[in-house]
Amino acid sequence: MSNAIFQVPVPKNEKVLSYAPNSPEKKAVKAALKAMKKEVIDVPMVINGKKVTTKNKISIHPPHELKHTLGHFNQGTKKHVQSAIDAALAAKKDWANMPWQDRAAIFLRAADLLAGPFRARMNAATMLAQSKNVFQAEIDAVAELCDFFRFNVQYITEMYSQQPISADGIWNRLEYRPLEGFIFAITPFNFTSIAANLCAAPAMMGNTVVWKPADSQIYSANLLMELFEAAGLPPGVINLVFVDGPEAGEVIFEHPEFAGLHFTGSTKVFQTLWKTIGNNISKYKSYPRIVGETGGKDFVVAHGSADAKQVATALSRGAFEFQGQKCSAASRAYIAKSIWKDVKKYLLADLKSFKMGNPEDFTNFINAVIDERSFDKISGYIADTKKDKDAKIIAGGKCDKKKGYFVEPTVIETSNPSYRTLCEEIFGPVLTIFVFDDDNYEKTLTLVDETSPYALTGAIFSNDRYATLKANELLKQAAGNFYINDKPTGAVVGQQPFGGARASGTNDKAGSILNLYRWVSPRTIKENFNPPTDYRYPFLGSK
Repeated sequence: MSNAIFQVPVPKNEKVLSYAPNSPEKKAVKAALKAMKKEVIDVPMVINGKKVTTKNKISIHPPHELKHTLGHFNQGTKKHVQSAIDAALAAKKDWANMPWQDRAAIFLRAADLLAGPFRARMNAATMLAQSKNVFQAEIDAVAELCDFFRFNVQYITEMYSQQPISADGIWNRLEYRPLEGFIFAITPFNFTSIAANLCAAPAMMGNTVVWKPADSQIYSANLLMELFEAAGLPPGVINLVFVDGPEAGEVIFEHPEFAGLHFTGSTKVFQTLWKTIGNNISKYKSYPRIVGETGGKDFVVAHGSADAKQVATALSRGAFEFQGQKCSAASRAYIAKSIWKDVKKYLLADLKSFKMGNPEDFTNFINAVIDERSFDKISGYIADTKKDKDAKIIAGGKCDKKKGYFVEPTVIETSNPSYRTLCEEIFGPVLTIFVFDDDNYEKTLTLVDETSPYALTGAIFSNDRYATLKANELLKQAAGNFYINDKPTGAVVGQQPFGGARASGTNDKAGSILNLYRWVSPRTIKENFNPPTDYRYPFLGSK
């Protein structure tokens, strides 16, 4: 029984460790990598807190070392999806009725466990199975996830404290109920933190969840479930299933208790799911909440007043960290002709210095792309460019999948403002450059706005404030996260809530209170302390 109004610990962004030579964190993660590579694990589904295995075992390999087997996951069926739904619904009453501070305590504990004893293993899992270098893993799998947990607890208290005014003799209250039914979370391979947050954010609000991660993230998802369990998450609150998407959808989207979709993935898949939900709308007890982040074709615009070295560094990091496998990655750049020569010089020098290979070698900045389908798609774009007359590859362009799925960071220069790689999402280490005449700056801004259907992130580099203001005005709808003199990647929880519109999603801003509002159904309560005993109003008097 709660008999106090609690103040939660003030959230602070988790410190990103450096992993410098001989640092304790570097030694710890190297030891974890060595130990985890010695194991071949059997990854179970987790339904109602129980580990579930099947006879259908799917092998897990590092994208950068295909000959090595990390383990196998247990492929499920529709029956397992139904069991997960049943478990979520059975756990719903007790979880929803748990005092909010106790739900919050579980996730605050998860954050501290992650920052402490789970840190090295979570980084190692993300490095091995998703081929992230240690710094990218640290930012994602530890720092950002700690931030999601801690800041979301703070946002919960802010939400619950928002209450209506009351007139004399009346007490008006507002409560924030979880949604009626279960939430379906579909999570991507590229961010361990997103995978966890898409489950945890609705769960914090009292919802129960069926979670389907991408196959290429299952190795890390297994450790996330260990983290949730170690933090004290009750059975059935988050249920982890490994089932093909269409097979899962046949059960999920037909169920009357389906209450919401929390999704990160491709635009095409999200649109298909939305259409399916719409077609089934009469089957549901309530209108489902649909929250999705679906990719981008993110831009950098460099005005003639910009510093060429700063622009080149933003492109090197923004386009090629984690092999460009970020929804926010810079994949198209528009550079003023007056600075292009210097930007090109610095950018090509950066790319020449990149080392590519296994993330276990901490000197490698570039690692492998996630799987063969991704490799084939990216290499196909590069091969087509080599044949085209209105575009040329000025750096990179080599692809090799003998040992792992390695694609060289590639820079394309084109004179065609509608060139394919300026318009289509590639989701890999490919950056396309369009050089514009300085006098055509405003025209180029309009081009940037109209070229892509996406509107996730974008950046403007300028030391001319009028030029900056013009970009801010003309690109207002082109990016949900807009950066001035910074790369378009690296949104920080509590600082830059993340999400975009148009074909990039519903812009519900993960890492902010806005996202949490999507997982509650408010109820107003009016209590009258002295109810009237006569229906007559004064205006009914005869005089």
